[in-house]
Amino acid sequence: MRGKGRDRQRLTAGSGAWPRLRAAGRLGTRLAELLIFPSACRLCGRLLDEPGERVLCRACLAGLAPLRGPACPRCGRSIAAGGESYPCGACRAAEPPFSRHRSAGAYGGTVKEAILLFKFRKFRPLAKPLAAFVVSSLGDERALWEEGVFVPVPLHRKRRRERGFNQAAALAGEMGRLTGRPVEARALRRIADIPPQTTMGKAERKANVRGAFRVVHPERIRGRVVVLVDDVFTTGSTLGECARVLRRAGAADVRALTVARA
Repeated sequence: MRGKGRDRQRLTAGSGAWPRLRAAGRLGTRLAELLIFPSACRLCGRLLDEPGERVLCRACLAGLAPLRGPACPRCGRSIAAGGESYPCGACRAAEPPFSRHRSAGAYGGTVKEAILLFKFRKFRPLAKPLAAFVVSSLGDERALWEEGVFVPVPLHRKRRRERGFNQAAALAGEMGRLTGRPVEARALRRIADIPPQTTMGKAERKANVRGAFRVVHPERIRGRVVVLVDDVFTTGSTLGECARVLRRAGAADVRALTVARA
């Protein structure tokens, strides 16, 4: 009996120590984060002192504004005239290789600033709130991804080494976690290190990406609905070329999701 009493005392003492150990662990984790990540919001400068805050504060993340209003059901282009959604002139003239595309927001304001920090300042933790922004903003169109497998638009290995990560792959991984859908991050490969497209027009962009991608694991996408993931939609040339090679490799359908539309 005395042995059992001592055992109970040890368990009681241990149960009291466990919350203190957990609190110490949380404090240690927070101190480590402060050493690795900025301690102030990169947009407003407010101290990041709330649990889960990384790079941007909750108030600034709340400024991520979703697109609203009618849009082309094919490419997702906003229809300025209002009213009902209808196919835009560009899609009526030549349907894109993907069946549907949607952007969560417009490329401006807080959305633009967050993407620039994520993509060019290498703040990878922003993948989580940006993916959550996409999923929550397009929640009423979840049929777009419910049957699909997420495939990120790949970076060339040289660009990936320079940046340290592929922002589209980080987004796709978080979207997969949030939606429970699979991710095939290596099914598609960029085989050409093409020049940046920032200053190019639509025709130049289309020619620039021609032949830049290859499906290296066709068995992973054959017969499946593929949902391409990227950060920004400008002319749709990159997504279009990816969709073409995926369809040729046997994808049943190709759709696309982006954080923002330029």
